[in-house]
Amino acid sequence: MKAEYFTDTFNKISGEKRQKILDVAIAEFSERGFESANVNSIAQKAGISVGSIYKYFENKENLFLTVIHFAVETLRDVLKEIMQSEDDLESRIEKIIRAIQSRTRDNVQLTKLYNEMTTENRSSLVWKIASEMENTTAGLYASFIKQAQEAGEVKDDVDPNAFAFFLDNLFLLLQFSYACEYYKERMKIYIREDIFDNDDLVVEQLMKFIRGAFFSK
Repeated sequence: MKAEYFTDTFNKISGEKRQKILDVAIAEFSERGFESANVNSIAQKAGISVGSIYKYFENKENLFLTVIHFAVETLRDVLKEIMQSEDDLESRIEKIIRAIQSRTRDNVQLTKLYNEMTTENRSSLVWKIASEMENTTAGLYASFIKQAQEAGEVKDDVDPNAFAFFLDNLFLLLQFSYACEYYKERMKIYIREDIFDNDDLVVEQLMKFIRGAFFSK
């Protein structure tokens, strides 16, 4: 995590204690948003004093940015593992979809936090968040789409940067659909009531949609 957002004292406590603070903060920010999140509540639930929080983080914004950076690192690790494989682009995309299904269920609060970030109205904070989040995926997706295009797998008229944006939007909405109540209900209305018991159907149909847009064959 970026040390600019927290003090050396936070780095010196045990890994278990750091993770506890992060988990509690993720839950608080994801449920209440930045403005309404309560530092006292975070400290109480993490089993530490409010004074300790401010020994670890200069202010609430730095605590929030530490949480965001942790979330970004989690996402980056998943993508890195998939994108460093020898699979073709189509196989990588399918693996990302399946990873979204499984990891979103395991990390519901992180996904809710992503969703909450999209509603933040503090421009300076949102920009810090956006640069952290989007730089993780934008260049990565565009470069792999371009490589696949040069190999003849992807249509010639595809703009790698534009399609990276469209692809990431699909992935983001899919994440929200497995974690956030509004999007979950939308998915059930549009597809079927028991869709969350049928992951393979989601993968199959989304891959058909992506193939039609991206691939030459």
